[in-house]
Amino acid sequence: MNTLFQSDPIILNLPDAEVRYFPNFFSKEDADEIFASLLKNTPWQQDDITVYGNKHKQPRLTALYGNEGKTYSYSNIKMQPHHWTLLLQKIKFHIESVVETNFTTVLLNRYRNGLDSNGWHADNEKELGTNPIIASLSFGAERSFHLKHNTLTEQKIKITLEHGSLLLMKGTTQHFWKHQIPKTTKPVSERINLTFRVIK
Repeated sequence: MNTLFQSDPIILNLPDAEVRYFPNFFSKEDADEIFASLLKNTPWQQDDITVYGNKHKQPRLTALYGNEGKTYSYSNIKMQPHHWTLLLQKIKFHIESVVETNFTTVLLNRYRNGLDSNGWHADNEKELGTNPIIASLSFGAERSFHLKHNTLTEQKIKITLEHGSLLLMKGTTQHFWKHQIPKTTKPVSERINLTFRVIK
């Protein structure tokens, strides 16, 4: 991983939110290398989730890495972190040099095809504290990322998350907005998302 920060951020003009998008955070060469390594070397798991009383397989694969003892819970799933790998540490330090935040945890999501998805939600779990900073990296196939305001129904936006890009959400974003990666019927190849968080 040889390339440093590639682009100035695009600042999204959204009420009650601080969202920035870096379309070329990693060069294509570095992004290709990272994607191939994560795809091959990550111990992916598929947990069960309960929706309206019915149990289903989560529509994506996941893995959690982080500091010892920093478990992460969402949708009645409690994940124990694996120890940081050298690659994930390098990625973390690279993000931290720009974001100026010391992240404790990263959740990896693997979207195998267009049927894998992540429904409407906010990253507002109690262990993330008030006004959490969420740094989301994308590798592999481009997917559409949707944001919508909780009460201002006209406030909604779609972003295409590109290979090697970084999406940064901070401030009150998680209090006032929800986001999703919807299913798509278009033929798409695999995508890996890394979402860095600070667990209190």
